[in-house]
Amino acid sequence: MERVESFQFIEQLGIDKNEVLRYLGYRKQALDKNIEKLIDECINEIKVLVKAKCVYKVFKINRDNMKISLDNCNTVLESKDIYRHLDKADTCILMAATLGHAVDIRIRYYEKLDMTKALILDACANTAIEEVCDKLCVEIEESIKEKDKVLTSRYSPGYGDLSLHIQSDFISIIDTYRTIGLTISSHNILTPRKSVTAIVGVVDKKYKRENKKCGGCNNYLNCNFRRDGGNCGT
Repeated sequence: MERVESFQFIEQLGIDKNEVLRYLGYRKQALDKNIEKLIDECINEIKVLVKAKCVYKVFKINRDNMKISLDNCNTVLESKDIYRHLDKADTCILMAATLGHAVDIRIRYYEKLDMTKALILDACANTAIEEVCDKLCVEIEESIKEKDKVLTSRYSPGYGDLSLHIQSDFISIIDTYRTIGLTISSHNILTPRKSVTAIVGVVDKKYKRENKKCGGCNNYLNCNFRRDGGNCGT
């Protein structure tokens, strides 16, 4: 393990309205003015609620018989998809990010009073956590650019053949409870819910950044983003 970093984003998030609409399943149809106003309200509400925290660790990786092992760590990633994802990397980063408990609490509150608002707030939260992850990756890339290195796309437990059961090992390795207050349930569900864990590879700049392949995702057949010709953004 080479480096450990954890921090909290101080600046307010942008929260792209178009991304919120995408999560809500809008496909360029006319937007009701009342719904549009409610979306704007929810975006502003999420901005106040979010207390984004992140942590990441950098590891040298070893390959053996289609398995990835991390230096100074007992965890072995038995995943063909991860093996391919890190094909050009000799270093990888395990990262985690969360919006904090206040977001979860507010969504549950609206689920009892106004399901429409709860669904919109949930979409705003999904947009926000992806923005946090993007910001984290930008900061990491900034720190390695002098070495002519860039990051691959993010790959999370539950994608493709990377089992969700690795989640418990994952957050233990990153020590997320101590660093950012992120825990996991007995069913491998992250708490707070609006949180993300992911693996990214560190590769030479000459290698083109590759996007996550939709075909390897467990939600491939049911993905609304794919049906519209897009992807989930990670």
